[in-house]
Amino acid sequence: MFVKIYPENPNPKEVRKIVDILNADGVIIYPTDGVYAFGCSLSSVKAIERIKSIRQKRDDELTIVCDGLSNISEYARVDNVQFRILKRNLPGLFTFILQASGRIPNKALGRRKTVGVRVPDNAIPIAIVEELGVPMVTASVKDPDEIVEYTTDPELIEERYGKSVDAVIDGGYGANVPTTVVDITSGEPEILREGGGELVF
Repeated sequence: MFVKIYPENPNPKEVRKIVDILNADGVIIYPTDGVYAFGCSLSSVKAIERIKSIRQKRDDELTIVCDGLSNISEYARVDNVQFRILKRNLPGLFTFILQASGRIPNKALGRRKTVGVRVPDNAIPIAIVEELGVPMVTASVKDPDEIVEYTTDPELIEERYGKSVDAVIDGGYGANVPTTVVDITSGEPEILREGGGELVF
């Protein structure tokens, strides 16, 4: 399924269709404030395994997408110092590494105790997660030809991955810049990957 959703004002009916797919163990591709990404419900072990298979990802390379700061504190342990960092930088082009809470299924974590957390500055994934009621597990869409690292055209994404996923959302052209990954598990932020976000302390 190829669905057009406008980031300026996501259509609730189209969002509901996507959420129905996610609730049925589906995998989608959706736009973020950076690159396009695969997504599934955190509640679906089957879909998490599908994303790992499609993207050849290990457990420790998966991230969750939340709809806001309060949502993050349900799934990760956040102290006052970490909360201030999150508040200054989210929503935005960041993946923050935090200690996972007991609400993250073992299948999403594997043996690790930490989780990467995102709150994109894009209304489409936020609307999906709000309607879904749990975070999405996510991994970026890479260009299989590796001419460029990320695929930005939703129609090309549909051509390449349409048979591997249950829906591709056309939210306009994506960026070719990934998130900045920041580990804040020890309190002192450590940038693990430079991306599109500029960290504010």
